Amino acid sequence: MTGLAILDIARDGIFTFLKVAGPPMLVALVVGLVVSLFQALTQIQEQTLIYVPKIVAVFAAMLLMLPFMGDALAGYMTRIAARIASGG
Repeated sequence: MTGLAILDIARDGIFTFLKVAGPPMLVALVVGLVVSLFQALTQIQEQTLIYVPKIVAVFAAMLLMLPFMGDALAGYMTRIAARIASGG
């Protein structure tokens, strides 16, 4: 296996990771921003207020995006298995 093939596999893995993990992280970022803005506007300084909406939103996003995430991971596994089967 050449160095170029290893870099190609690593690049594909990183791109797949970003496709799978990016949307829930963006949802968490947006929800955190909205809750922080709400806290600043209402002057509620409760530190634990941010966790429940963020957890619920991330779980909801993961449930909605589960088919996409599963398809991306299955495609990656298929590409890796095809490389293993072809001998590199």
